[in-house]
Amino acid sequence: MSARHITQVVTGHHQSEGGGFIVRRPLPTRGLQLLDPLLLIDELGPIEYGPGEAKGAPDHPHRGFETVTYLLSGASAHADSAGHSGVLNAGDVQWMTAGSGVVHREMPAAQIQAEGGRVHGFQVWVNLPKRLKGHAPRYLELKSERIPEATTPDGLATVRVIAGEALGVSAAASTLTPVVYHHWTLRPGAAVTLPVPLEHNLGVYVFSGRVQLGEVDLGEGQLAVTSLGDTLSFSATEDAQFLLLGGQPIGEPVAWGGPFVMNTRGEVKQAYLDYQAGRMGQIPPEIVLA
Repeated sequence: MSARHITQVVTGHHQSEGGGFIVRRPLPTRGLQLLDPLLLIDELGPIEYGPGEAKGAPDHPHRGFETVTYLLSGASAHADSAGHSGVLNAGDVQWMTAGSGVVHREMPAAQIQAEGGRVHGFQVWVNLPKRLKGHAPRYLELKSERIPEATTPDGLATVRVIAGEALGVSAAASTLTPVVYHHWTLRPGAAVTLPVPLEHNLGVYVFSGRVQLGEVDLGEGQLAVTSLGDTLSFSATEDAQFLLLGGQPIGEPVAWGGPFVMNTRGEVKQAYLDYQAGRMGQIPPEIVLA
């Protein structure tokens, strides 16, 4: 067995997205542009909105990758040009395969817009290999109760498995490519050595408390990139939470232009032309976000 160690640590920066909401973004950031197959990690909040203050992302296109939205608190309404729609509540996940192209809308749910409230969540972008960039758009919504959870025998560490497996449980969702997405909650004294896929690129993003990975101490907003290996050890001396994210590296050229991620600049240009010509469709007018 080969233990992973930390090769790089970056700190997320804040920036405005969508209709003006602020995210903390550890990937991409200065010094780390890609964690193949991960393209982007955004943390929204935690933020407390007043009535009428909540902002979202009005209609926008995507092609060539997947978006994974995970809410810890609040509620978000989604719709796309393939006719899919739904509402995410606390603990829910939406896994959207943009594939060949889709127009997407993400807005605070009606109650949050009207009354305000606490919102906290994440959006991760997962690249697709060339052979899957033309995949038909797919929309998978996982309610909180469908996401498997497991706890260590001492009760000090709990994991929600969104993709991959941990502590003997496997994710309910099937992904197009091998991906790891865990939400870990640690209590003081927790210490875990976790088997992980040997060749996956993996990162640990801490969003609450402090987490120790070997001799490296990580605080809120920090993302640690690990070496390859088949075990990952972590511990905590205080309450902490982090995401373990990664997957099988694709190893192909990445051409990124705004909402499109392809293999060449020409393909990105074509995506813009297709969107402008309406070939990615539009969200059906009869879909009213809740």
